[in-house]
Amino acid sequence: MVTRIVRSQEETRALSTYSKLMRAADSLLVRLQHGGTMGALTVTQFGTLELLLHKGPLPQHEICRKLLKSGGNITLVVDNLVKKGLVIRRRSTTDRRVVMVRLSAKGRQLIEELFPGHARAIAREFSILTAEEQATLGRFCRKLGRQDEVLPDNS
Repeated sequence: MVTRIVRSQEETRALSTYSKLMRAADSLLVRLQHGGTMGALTVTQFGTLELLLHKGPLPQHEICRKLLKSGGNITLVVDNLVKKGLVIRRRSTTDRRVVMVRLSAKGRQLIEELFPGHARAIAREFSILTAEEQATLGRFCRKLGRQDEVLPDNS
């Protein structure tokens, strides 16, 4: 039996837009994963290495914040990257609560080899959009992603 839920036009439009956004993002991610540009790494492992390549050594909690992942998830990801010899984890000497993560030589070599091909694959995927459309989409995504900065806390 199909249940019909009465929604406002605003809800219907928002749900439709949300579905399209998530399907597009999931579809893009699947194509990138199948393209082999991330090697044998998971998306989050690749993202962690790429973040460390571009930002340098970071506290583990900063990796969580920047990748929008939970502490437990990043702990497991970093554990696996340590086992593969791709990152080095050290406690801060000034604050023992802080765990610093940095690329190992092997990790730097791997991400420097993989990243250019990955960037080209992303550029190919986005080539369906004009430069102006890409810029517009980027602005909309940034606006939507930063909504927590403008909405009141309803807790």
